[in-house]
Amino acid sequence: MTPDERLERYARLAVEVGSNVGEGQVVWISALPEHAPLARAMARVAYENGARYVEVDYSDQHARRARIELAPDDSLGWTPPWALAKVAHLAEEHGALIQVVGDPEPELLADLDGTRVGKTRMKELAQRYVEATNGRLINWTIVAFPNAGWATSVFGEPDVERLWGAVASATRLDEPDPVEAWRAHIGKLVARAEQLNERAFDQLHFRGPGTDLTVGLIHGSVWRTALDETVDGRRHVVNMPTEEVFTTPDRRRTEGVVRSTMPLALSGNVVRDLELRFEGGRVTAVDASTGADLIREQLRQDENAAMLGEVALVDGESRVGRSGLVFLNTLFDENASCHIAYGAGILDAIPGGEELSEAELEERGFNASTIHTDFMIGGPDVEVDGVERGGASVPLLRADVWQLA
Repeated sequence: MTPDERLERYARLAVEVGSNVGEGQVVWISALPEHAPLARAMARVAYENGARYVEVDYSDQHARRARIELAPDDSLGWTPPWALAKVAHLAEEHGALIQVVGDPEPELLADLDGTRVGKTRMKELAQRYVEATNGRLINWTIVAFPNAGWATSVFGEPDVERLWGAVASATRLDEPDPVEAWRAHIGKLVARAEQLNERAFDQLHFRGPGTDLTVGLIHGSVWRTALDETVDGRRHVVNMPTEEVFTTPDRRRTEGVVRSTMPLALSGNVVRDLELRFEGGRVTAVDASTGADLIREQLRQDENAAMLGEVALVDGESRVGRSGLVFLNTLFDENASCHIAYGAGILDAIPGGEELSEAELEERGFNASTIHTDFMIGGPDVEVDGVERGGASVPLLRADVWQLA
């Protein structure tokens, strides 16, 4: 397969399986300038699949750095009205969104004040996006594009071909029939989610070096996979790759301490050795060897940012985990091991949740926030149990091996 053939094949996988762009849809592709070859290829495939209009939106991390360094402090959280209008129109039209990741400079902002970095985010835009995805109004996906800077971060040298090999394996692009491979893989994850739904555990218990954490689950919540469906019945895969089953926890019932098992690339920084302590569902202490100020600022973004919105299980069969690589990219690294996310909960995990009022969701323990930050807490040394309402513990993961029959 030539590089051009590989690029087209990847674009088709993203457009036709990931976002599942359909006839007459408006499509928004969000990318960095370094991602242009994939963005252009996806735009072409989207039009071939009947898209009415494709908008390719490039952001610039160096312009963001200038803003953090020089903009007035009270402007750092501002959202331009045209950005809000774009998300609103996409939701109104039931359009498609494809986000491209793969940071060529994951530590570009590491020398800046972490508090200002954390403040420089468009909270209103994030809220509109959460509303659109929780309302299942858009078919969306996230994919990554290998580039020299990202390869250097992973391998210490700009070996883009080696990174392409890892990405192709993780996304099943190297299979003779990637579409069929994805169907089989998603089917396996759906079966695992159904196992957990049948058991209806009350909480999860994570134990490992530096970790002793219990995460209470919302009664009646369900486990989900990255296979989603819009209100129009259009199926799409929100993460490519994906190896997780996940649910949204009861924000009030997280207790204990948790230590990250992988570095977290976040907002132009790399957070290392992150450790959080929870009491009564809320983060009460943050420690990290790098990036602690950024995490603390994120946790101050709104009232519920310091509470959990997601818990996810990943076993050692993960293609991402089996690569042995730290990708410094959450799309990949969160699919290498179990993870949790502080901030916004996942409404799809609450059956009928879109019909419940904010007060009803709050009463159930659902977490509403403008933040959603995943970080990795699993691995061979971390044991995970499901705890039944009567208190009995059932092993779920031992040495990264799935335990439920």
